[in-house]
Amino acid sequence: MHGGTPPTDPATGLTAVAALRKLADHLEALHVRAAREQGRSWQEIADHLGVTRQAVHQKHAHRE
Repeated sequence: MHGGTPPTDPATGLTAVAALRKLADHLEALHVRAAREQGRSWQEIADHLGVTRQAVHQKHAHRE
């Protein structure tokens, strides 16, 4: 999409962005849970996600 023509109605694109964010959040939660169940550290998970340990811990620790 970079450099492409946006849809005529920006609402269509915004709705798609919202759906992709929801899907990405769901997939992240699934994989973080699986990693933790396999004994991976918060730091290792954070490194793979490109965020800080604190950020991933705050976002997902309550799900354990």
